[in-house]
Amino acid sequence: MKPVELASDIYWVGAVDWAVRDFHGYEVPRGTSYNNYLIMDDEVTLIDTVKYDFADITLKNIQSVVEPSRIKHVIINHIENDHATSLDRIMELAPQATIYLTEKGRKGLERFYYNTNWNMKVVKTGDTLKIGKRTLRFIESAMLHWPDSMMTYAEEDKILFSQDAFGQHIASASRFEDEYIASASQPELDDAVIDYYANILMPFGALIKSKIAEIQKLGLEIAMIAPDHGVIWRKNPQQVLGRYLEMANGKANLSVAIAYDTMWQSTEKMSVPIAEGIKAEGLDVKVVKLRATPMSVAIKEFWKSRGTLIGSPTLNNILYPSVAEFLTHLRGLRPKNRIVSAFGSYGWGGGAVKEAIEEAKKMGLETVEPGIQLLYRPSIADEQACFEFGQNFARRVKAYHETI
Repeated sequence: MKPVELASDIYWVGAVDWAVRDFHGYEVPRGTSYNNYLIMDDEVTLIDTVKYDFADITLKNIQSVVEPSRIKHVIINHIENDHATSLDRIMELAPQATIYLTEKGRKGLERFYYNTNWNMKVVKTGDTLKIGKRTLRFIESAMLHWPDSMMTYAEEDKILFSQDAFGQHIASASRFEDEYIASASQPELDDAVIDYYANILMPFGALIKSKIAEIQKLGLEIAMIAPDHGVIWRKNPQQVLGRYLEMANGKANLSVAIAYDTMWQSTEKMSVPIAEGIKAEGLDVKVVKLRATPMSVAIKEFWKSRGTLIGSPTLNNILYPSVAEFLTHLRGLRPKNRIVSAFGSYGWGGGAVKEAIEEAKKMGLETVEPGIQLLYRPSIADEQACFEFGQNFARRVKAYHETI
C-alpha cells in the first residue's frame, strides 16, 4: 500500500497484514493493519511505527514522502510490539529525532531497547508540541489498553490519533470507513468493531467512558479518528464514539448465546431442545461449539447476547477443558451486565454445571441456578425438561434485560 493522505500534508504510512490470523492468541479472520502517520510541517513528525516485520514497508512509504533523516519528532502513543518494534529502524535514519511518550512508555521502551542514546521526552495530558503550522496535544489514556497508552490530537486538523482505541482488525485496501463500507458492508464493519471491543477492550468500559467524557470536557472538536489498526473514521467519527459509549455501558442484544462442548454428544443433544425453548419465548439464539470455534468468536458471541448458557460434560468431576478455557478467557475480560446459567451431562459424578455457575458468580454476573444436568444421554422426558429450562432462562433474560 502506498501512502494515503488524510488531510493536507498528513499521511498514513503504515502496512497491511493480509496473512495474520493469530494476534497474540486472538483470532483475526480479516487480518489487520498497522497504522502510523507522517505529518509534514516545519518539523516533520512521525506518529507511531509498525510491527518489526513491516519496517521495510513503512520506511518505503515514508521515503516516498520525505527523506527519513528529516524526521524531527517521533511520537509513540503505545509501546506494544505491533506499534513500536520498528522504532530502532526509524532512529537509525533519524538519530537526532526526539521521542515523545508517557513516563510509563519511557520505562517500558527501555526494556525493549537497551543501550540507546535516544533523546526521549516524557509528556502528560495537556502538554503540546508546536511543529510549525500545527500544534499537537497529548492526552494520556492509561489502560486503553496498556499502562503507557496515550492519544495525540492535531488541533488545526481536528484529527485524533487514538492508538488502539476505536480500532478494528481489518486488512483492506480501503483506508477509510466509508470506502470499506462501499467495498464490504456496514454490518461487516460493525462486526469488526464489536469483535475488537469484546476481545481487547471489554475490561476497560469504565475507563472508556471517563476518557470520552474527558475529551468532551477538553472541548476537542473531532473531524477524524485515526487508530493504529483498521479503518480511519472520517465521515462520522462521532458515531464510533457513540458506539463505544454504548458498548462501555454494556449494551447487548436481547438474545441468548449457548457456548458448549461435548464428549459423547450427550451435552450436545441437550443444547437442541434448550435452544428450541429459548426460541419459543421469542428470543434469538446462537449456538457455539467451543472446540469447533475460535475463542475470540465465542467471546464475541457472549458479548453480543444479554444471556449465555454454558454447556459442559463433567470430566474427572470438573469442567470439560475447553469450557474451562472459555471461562478463563472470560474472567480476564471482566464482563458486566450479563446473565448466565449452565447445563450438561455426567456419568458417575456431576460437578461441571455447578462449577460453571460458580465461575460466573465470581465474575459478578447474574446467574440462574441450579442449571440443569442429566445422567448420560437425555431421554424424551429429559428433552422436555431441557426445553422448559430454555424457556425459563429466556424469560429470566427478558426480565433482566429490562433492568439494564
